[in-house]
Amino acid sequence: MSRIVLLLCVLRVVVVPGPDVAVEVDQIYRSWFDVLKTGTYPESDVTWQYPPGAALPILAPALLPFLDYTAGFFALALLCDAFVLGLFLHTGRRPGRSMQGAWLWVAAVPLLGPTAYARYDIMVTAVAVAALLCAIRSPRLLGALAGFGAILKVWPALLLVGTANGRATWRSWPVAAGAASGVLLLCALWMPGSLTFLSYQSERGTEVESLGATVFHVARHFGWEGGARMNYGSMEFLGPYVSWVTTASMALTVAAFGWLVLWRFRARRFVTSTTADAAFVAVLLFTTTSRVISPQYMIWLVGLAAVCLAYRSSRMRRPAHLVLWATAVTQFEFPVWFSHVTQSDLLGMAVLFLRNGLLVVATLSACRILWRHTVTEAGTVRIPVPAAPAERDKVLTGSP
Repeated sequence: MSRIVLLLCVLRVVVVPGPDVAVEVDQIYRSWFDVLKTGTYPESDVTWQYPPGAALPILAPALLPFLDYTAGFFALALLCDAFVLGLFLHTGRRPGRSMQGAWLWVAAVPLLGPTAYARYDIMVTAVAVAALLCAIRSPRLLGALAGFGAILKVWPALLLVGTANGRATWRSWPVAAGAASGVLLLCALWMPGSLTFLSYQSERGTEVESLGATVFHVARHFGWEGGARMNYGSMEFLGPYVSWVTTASMALTVAAFGWLVLWRFRARRFVTSTTADAAFVAVLLFTTTSRVISPQYMIWLVGLAAVCLAYRSSRMRRPAHLVLWATAVTQFEFPVWFSHVTQSDLLGMAVLFLRNGLLVVATLSACRILWRHTVTEAGTVRIPVPAAPAERDKVLTGSP
């Protein structure tokens, strides 16, 4: 029922307050589709800021010729949603697994509102969820899907940060590099302009929804001379000191990844859920320190949070539930009260600070849990994941 309501919203049968989220598909995605089908990337469009693999989901509605472009895109989003739910239902019935992942996914997608279906991020998330759920049984498939996902939208490369030392890493990482390189080469040979997104992405500033934007939301009430304007396809703050905050956000992201590298070297305990837990932490760090934090980023987080909860051994329940709450708040931040956010009035600041505050707490909590579970409690002894499925389940469930 919740998915029917989402479809009614994106098809404009039910009107949601605030900006029309379907405009991006109806106008921007459709314009990209028209360019891509001519055999070239939209090089002259500054809003094209995605890796070359993004052309695939943009062109995908052509697989449904009996629907117009917009309806076809939403139909594919619904199918991806159903595919992910099917994966969680199948996984949840296995020993050592849980149905909590399925329940989180069922609840979280409608909480995000129509944005969940009006961006291609749900398609990328489907690839990421499939990769993580097959990580233990097939590290090579994990690598192939992570590499493919990285060419769709970069962040799935982070799925590999928590693979266990030894066979799992040596089987997944090279395959991921090969898959990403292969898809990238095919895209470059297929159409010119495959790497133009890099120049447009590098010129992005601080979006009004990001953590760093907090400084300017407050500063506007104390005479700051800048303002919020449309820039490179999104609402960004432009004015004095914005470049400083943008640089600080990027430095914070680098520091976050430095922590991940340190964790990787110090981790000693790898159980079945560690790959998913580490991926969740890595994407949380990437999202929270980002200079953007667009609302569709939440679909990444709820997908990975649901994967964590699908494993009984995972300790990420509190961060996962915080992400669920942040997702619910995000729908009010965008689209419902987005005009208040761009004006930096008290209502807009309150809802934005609440969403970002929940993300910060979730990130810090998840980092602490991952470190304690894999480093502190493990001491100096590494506990490998047993090869046999039955033995893995004993480790996870605590069976004698």
